[in-house]
Amino acid sequence: MGGSIDIEALCLKKGLRITDQRRVIAAVLSEVDDHPDVEALHRRVSAVDSRISIATVYRTVKLFEEAGILERHEFQGGRSRYEMVQDEHHDHLINVETGDVVEFHDAELEELQSRIAARLGFRLVDHRMELYGVPVTKPE
Repeated sequence: MGGSIDIEALCLKKGLRITDQRRVIAAVLSEVDDHPDVEALHRRVSAVDSRISIATVYRTVKLFEEAGILERHEFQGGRSRYEMVQDEHHDHLINVETGDVVEFHDAELEELQSRIAARLGFRLVDHRMELYGVPVTKPE
């Protein structure tokens, strides 16, 4: 997800005040490579600063979402999970056994979705795709 994105710089660019606690939360979010929910994020933040409450994490995540820095996903059967807003479109495959999220992009699939929209009389302006599956074990 993050891969060392400078969330603090994004906050400053958007005019958000950066407190010490927000700075820690932003630093942790900048390094995540998955789609954590608030509780998972709080555990990671607590490892850096145990004084940061889960309520502070909730408020900060909401603030970052409203500022267009984070995107919330409501994957089936689970808590809201978050990722950085990204310039490049991607879809998600969710492992229903573990909750792990795999990001993917498929040009053929994107073209097919546009053709379907056109056939139905629409120009596709946005979409969100979530696939749910279980890992297939390969026969030995």
